Amino acid sequence: MNEWRLVWAGAGGTPAPHTTGVLANWRDLAERERELGIRAGQPILIDPRGRSDPRLSKIFRHRDFARKAQGTKETYAPDYRLFFTFLWQRGLGWDQAAADDLEDWEDWRLRGEGNPHPIGGVKWARELAALMLLYKIAVKLKYVSASPVVTRTVNTTDGAIEVAELAPKDVRSSNVKWLSPRGFRMWRDVGLGGLLPGGLEDARWPGRNDGRDVAFADFTYSSGLRRREVGTLLLPELPALESRRYYSGWMGKAVAKRAGRFYYVNHLALQQAELYRISTRDSAIRRARNRGLYDRIEGRLLLREITPSRNVYWSDVNGRTYTAHIDNLTVEHRMRMFVISESGLEPAMLWLTESGIPMAYRSWTKVFERASQRCARLGLKVYATPKMLRHSMALRVLVSLHHALDGRLGLTPTERKNYEETYGTVWTMVKDLLGHRSEITTREIYLEPVRGLQIESLLNDTDNPNNTDLFAELSRRTGLILDVA
Repeated sequence: MNEWRLVWAGAGGTPAPHTTGVLANWRDLAERERELGIRAGQPILIDPRGRSDPRLSKIFRHRDFARKAQGTKETYAPDYRLFFTFLWQRGLGWDQAAADDLEDWEDWRLRGEGNPHPIGGVKWARELAALMLLYKIAVKLKYVSASPVVTRTVNTTDGAIEVAELAPKDVRSSNVKWLSPRGFRMWRDVGLGGLLPGGLEDARWPGRNDGRDVAFADFTYSSGLRRREVGTLLLPELPALESRRYYSGWMGKAVAKRAGRFYYVNHLALQQAELYRISTRDSAIRRARNRGLYDRIEGRLLLREITPSRNVYWSDVNGRTYTAHIDNLTVEHRMRMFVISESGLEPAMLWLTESGIPMAYRSWTKVFERASQRCARLGLKVYATPKMLRHSMALRVLVSLHHALDGRLGLTPTERKNYEETYGTVWTMVKDLLGHRSEITTREIYLEPVRGLQIESLLNDTDNPNNTDLFAELSRRTGLILDVA
């Protein structure tokens, strides 16, 4: 092999007693990792000779990298693997990269002749940010004398910032697509629900997981949560289903992008999740129990309680008890957690595979791809990704909030501008719903009570229009919103 490899530490814990081969003598693997300070979910990069550089391990344990969201780490690590492979094929180690090497890498990634998968400016900006972070830490730790990422200082209204010389100039949102509410319903019903474009049932549709998939799409489109955030929800985290239009829930920090926050989901989406729980999900659990699948899962954790203050209590298979705030429950914790219901043991995770085990959140990308391919085969020009549903929610709420403010307060555009300057713009509310970081300060703590009152009040406004004609006009004019007639 002539490539670097990427593995993740701490995911599997101590090898099982029946393990054979190389791992048979490594039953204390988890303990060794802890002694070395290696954290669960930490990336480990292995060079083509099969060696792991301990300096890279220290970089990944450094606070500047460790405090990044797990999703960011999972995105950055493959970028390192690719760049290190490029350097290796030039006869260089990761610590020998120079500015010229990075320039050549940038040229290959964006414009390289023969490159089967050239990338755009948005992806290059992300890869550059990953490399800036790694080599910045390496310079701090004196592993390299200088970073290959050359930067310049730029003065902004928020102060001086360092900008990479190779930063792309074509980072724009023109490739981002949105779905109108009407376009989303068509994609969901045909792609995930198995209907024909005319609304009739398709006799050839297998229909095994449509209840789950439709519920996931509705929850994502309603809440605007990220794929990882929706995909790792625990049953006890769902708001109780009542007679309300919108419900608020808490998204834990360990699975959110940056910080724990409230999210909002409408009644129909929450109801779909409940219908999935008592139907498709319940059937998958019964099949798994009949096969004794849950009894064979190693490292199983038993979730005992989530208190109103969001403290979580659980125990392991040996009866040892643990507690932590829900903000600290990682994806790995959630995948291994079970609850005891009236019928017996079942996963605590909401979304399950057909075999009854917790579904990896990354698997939703393939589910969406298959749904979009089905729509294309049936002649529909609508498609979706989890991120598109998140963006579409933001657009829908943005339009609705503007109308709600104008209609409820009887404001003219000029009067609305004065109102927004006093109480915060609707753009700010949508940004906060999405969990984006402020350019000035994060506001997650300081504006949460006020923001919650504003959002709940406006989203529960029964006079909000559907804006169907407006979305159709925006779709026609911009070409960025996927709509259906």
